[in-house]
Amino acid sequence: QVQLVEAGGGSVQAGGSLRLSCVASGITGNRNCMGWFRQAPGKEREGVAAIHTGGGSTFYTGSMKGRFTISQGSDKNTVYLQINSLKPEDTAMYYCAANVNVLGCPWNLIDLHYRGQGTQVTVSS
Repeated sequence: QVQLVEAGGGSVQAGGSLRLSCVASGITGNRNCMGWFRQAPGKEREGVAAIHTGGGSTFYTGSMKGRFTISQGSDKNTVYLQINSLKPEDTAMYYCAANVNVLGCPWNLIDLHYRGQGTQVTVSS
């Protein structure tokens, strides 16, 4: 059974940085898409970034380019999301998600089958 466990969220002031981590278990092979999406109260889910663990290709929602960086650990079952220059509008629950045994990542970076419980990021001005 695939499980994803996020960590690293917290409360920070605007301009600060956070590094979120996601550890996946129950995933075999290295042709997987692992990514992050976020959801703020009263708002729709928003794709943030994804990485295909086979070749390391990364994908970002346009507005996320620059301040968000996704990377994978050497075991390829851990992914990280580095967020710099945090803004109050980044406040949301951040979820790690994955598709297993796929050739690529979904265009919206949201349609990922397996999802973690989320980690809260709160940015104060």
